[in-house]
Amino acid sequence: MSQLTHVTLPAQLAQNTRPVPGTDPLSPKALAAIARRLAGQADLWRPLLHVDPDRRWYTRLTTGPGWEAWLLTWLPGQGTDLHDHGGSSGAFTILDGELQELTPAGAATPGRLTSRVLTAGEVRAFGSRHIHQVIGVGGTAAASLHVYGPALTVMNRYHLDPERGPVLAETDRAGQDW
Repeated sequence: MSQLTHVTLPAQLAQNTRPVPGTDPLSPKALAAIARRLAGQADLWRPLLHVDPDRRWYTRLTTGPGWEAWLLTWLPGQGTDLHDHGGSSGAFTILDGELQELTPAGAATPGRLTSRVLTAGEVRAFGSRHIHQVIGVGGTAAASLHVYGPALTVMNRYHLDPERGPVLAETDRAGQDW
């Protein structure tokens, strides 16, 4: 993983990120709404973007009541391992470029992953048990904005066993491993 970059953000970045009325404030739907609102404030996050030629780059962008938002950049081929978010739900939106998301295919085919390509403007929301791998694809750098609720404390990494599907390989802890 790359080192966490610390930045001081304007207070207005988290404005207008109140939960969607009538929904759980940490539901995937509510987190997706926060991601959309933050993505719409490009003048505040765009100057922070950085592309690392060796690995995906990330920084914690802002926090709100029970959630946190991260800004990431990916060159084609840069990506994550197969992982979960330690019980947090989340949503991410593609700001620029394209990302491929790979998810376990399910019990009928435990050793396979299904693939989808997400492009600028698309939002992917997921629940607390979601496992995926994300990779930069296309011909240019991609940028994405991720919102997690509650804030990440651990991320579990998996290897894909052909018979059993995802098998826990390692646990990374906030403040220690990223």
